[in-house]
Amino acid sequence: MTGLTIVLLLVVLATAVATGARHWRLPAPSLLVVAGLGIGLLPWVPNIHVAPEVISVLVLPPLLYASAEEMSSRELRAVWRPVTVLVFGLVLASAAAVGMIASALTPLSPATAFVLGAILASTDPVAVTALGRRLSLPPRVQAMVQAESLFNDATSLVLYKVAVATAVTASAVSIPSAAGQFVVLGGGGALLGGAVAAVVVLVRRRTEDPVLETVIALVTPYASYVLAEDLHTSGVTAVIVAGVILGSTGHKLTNAPIRLQIHAVYDTVVFLLESVVFAVIGLQLPTQVRELAADERGWPLWVPAVAFTVLALRLLWVFPLSALMQYRRGNNRISWRVPAVLSWAGTRGVMPLAAALSIPLTTHSGAPLPHRALILTLTTGTIALTLVVQGFTLAPVVRRSGIALEPQHTAREEAQARHHLAQAALAELEQIETADAAPQIALKQLHRHLEARIQQANDDSSTDGDTDDTATRPADAYREIRRALIAVETAELQRLYEANKISNTTRRRLQRALDLEEASLGG
Repeated sequence: MTGLTIVLLLVVLATAVATGARHWRLPAPSLLVVAGLGIGLLPWVPNIHVAPEVISVLVLPPLLYASAEEMSSRELRAVWRPVTVLVFGLVLASAAAVGMIASALTPLSPATAFVLGAILASTDPVAVTALGRRLSLPPRVQAMVQAESLFNDATSLVLYKVAVATAVTASAVSIPSAAGQFVVLGGGGALLGGAVAAVVVLVRRRTEDPVLETVIALVTPYASYVLAEDLHTSGVTAVIVAGVILGSTGHKLTNAPIRLQIHAVYDTVVFLLESVVFAVIGLQLPTQVRELAADERGWPLWVPAVAFTVLALRLLWVFPLSALMQYRRGNNRISWRVPAVLSWAGTRGVMPLAAALSIPLTTHSGAPLPHRALILTLTTGTIALTLVVQGFTLAPVVRRSGIALEPQHTAREEAQARHHLAQAALAELEQIETADAAPQIALKQLHRHLEARIQQANDDSSTDGDTDDTATRPADAYREIRRALIAVETAELQRLYEANKISNTTRRRLQRALDLEEASLGG
């Protein structure tokens, strides 16, 4: 069986399983890991070895970028304090705890055990975003989970590079040197990501070619990552910063048909890459186990111990932090609901896998790096275990906590927003009528259309708000006026979002509805 055949079969398998997960309302990452593990255990399946650059360069940048693009800058500003504590404090504590447990239980030396700790110290944005899409979390909780998983990678990346340098060269850890590396990696990556985003904004504002716009959107995460890595800064941070900036400004850069095309292409790419990479996590675990040495056969006990350490420390960190924040806000009764969800959402995934695969093969002296296969096995096993256990049980935890938004709440917020948009468009239409700037038949048609939308928003909060007007439309006049009104509605939608009256999810959903309507006007 050739490598190309394996890749094609893997894509087919991953796509089929991910499609089934959506149909059965199961967490796709968890089901894909289980399916990959089941396939990998079959005796006729060849050993699977994934090259480091396949994950870190080919797969990781677009998935990180897609996760960052969904991050609301407004909601990020609202949660930066607790996220900062998690990004720095919890990552450092997790790395130290996993390092100590691994050093005590496994044949790993303290230096190589700290490499494992640094790899598993951070939650994974790709896995967290993929799992979070199924849950109706409140905007603040969703922002905390997503922001932490995005930005803690910079901290763990510095720890990882320091740990690898220590293991490879057998040198001592220098705290000033580590702090300097963090500034260069994190700060340099952020600056470069901002610069790439600025260039992309300038280019996209000056083109209306849908093919070129789509290519730019696909190339942006790779350009951010590769440029940052070549300049010895953090490619992960660069991609995340570029994604957050462009995600907040993307609706202003081009027209509706191009935005719809870009989203369709990107959704397809993300679906395929996510499906394949989570299947690979389960598929390659049996191969890694077969390559373990005789003194490394205790991995079935060590993997649960490491996974339990990661989760237990997260619980011990998040609950007191949440209690302190609630106490400072004057809450006399401490709630466990939000910290429970935050703790259980901290799965590991693609980012730790990419870091583990990039571990050097040899030490500075040229000798093989001790227990590299064991580090890979413990990493992949912990990723698979957290994705399966936490992934399949996260939805019940959210339901038990009672913090999930009810469908009625989301529908009511969307209906109220549609009402505001239609009112803004109606006010603009009345000004056009006063100026007598269009044929009366087109104005009356639009007037009825907007009044029907307002009535529908008031009466039925379960629909998307756009009634299907089947009457005859004077093509040119109607399209021109309706486009002008859609521009007014888009501006009103942005005003509602900036005034904190609607969530980012509602803003994105209604913007897509406006884009679809504008694209349907044709001409």
